[in-house]
Amino acid sequence: MSEPDPGRRPTRALETYLVALREALGDDVVVDPPGTVAFAAPAEPPSEEAPRHAAHPGASPAGVRRPSDDVRVGSAAPPAVRPSAAAASWSAPPSRGTTPSGTAAAPVQTTFLRDEPLVLPAAPALRRPGAREPGVVEYRGPSPIVRGPCRPEVRAEALAELDRQVRACTKCRLHEGRTNTVFGTGHPCARVCFVGEGPGAEEDKRGEPFVGRAGQLLDRIVAAMKLRRSDVYICNTVKCRPPENRTPYPDEIEACGPYLRGQLETVAPQVIVALGRPAANTLLGVNTAVGELRGRFHFHRDIPVRVTYHPAYLLRNPDAKKQTWEDVQHVMRFLAEHPDPMALSEGSGGASGS
Repeated sequence: MSEPDPGRRPTRALETYLVALREALGDDVVVDPPGTVAFAAPAEPPSEEAPRHAAHPGASPAGVRRPSDDVRVGSAAPPAVRPSAAAASWSAPPSRGTTPSGTAAAPVQTTFLRDEPLVLPAAPALRRPGAREPGVVEYRGPSPIVRGPCRPEVRAEALAELDRQVRACTKCRLHEGRTNTVFGTGHPCARVCFVGEGPGAEEDKRGEPFVGRAGQLLDRIVAAMKLRRSDVYICNTVKCRPPENRTPYPDEIEACGPYLRGQLETVAPQVIVALGRPAANTLLGVNTAVGELRGRFHFHRDIPVRVTYHPAYLLRNPDAKKQTWEDVQHVMRFLAEHPDPMALSEGSGGASGS
């Protein structure tokens, strides 16, 4: 029997590897959406809290667990065929789920608030090194947002200045078709901030967020929380209406990033409710479905974030209202258990909704 062609050995080894990889992970490979800029952050030094999150069998390096770490039921592929998170050192995948070398690629951490220093790991995951608990996403940013003593008139003026900048903004294509910019509304010292996706037709006409059918549903949600619309702060990731109410593109969200950051830093809410996937991914720096982010508090610069479905989604899928009500109840419980500690003394002005 003749010896196999030595030149075929690497090819056969690669084919065997890819077959095993496909059996282990399937064809569902998470990739960044078109136009998204991917960033690979440098490896972080081990933290003192690392022993609390020791890696389990099959986990990613440094305790980071990705959806791709779970082998499908019935697969006989060994853990050795799983790709390492270190494979995400390239900037943008040339094709779905593969690197230029042909090996499977790990998802790449993405943030749409790009001019902040990148401090997140390279792979998006539902576990971070040193996180408060397994399953928690923490977007740390350059510094925490600290809720200090509230003077509504001072914060209202800061928000008004941001609004003036938004009205003159032409940084992305969305300004070309707008009737009005839609900045934000509510109490400048609100304890709760709702962040949505972008304005719709009615919002574009009136220049105020959440005033259409989805806005009416949000009003009922706020009322169920024993609050008024004037007690909370409401804004969107983008301040101009996307054509045909499409999802904002990453570069559009990035262009509005400084305005959203300014709103959150000024209001400094105790808790944020992210309405829908674009808002959740923007605040947490991931590319993950709402269903995977629900059910726990995450953190944006030390502010607790509860992710739930957008009211417009609830209008199309009424069965999801039960899950949204569960999320809202957790926010209510958080507010009840954490009275506003930094409100000014009586007579000097305090935060609404305490």
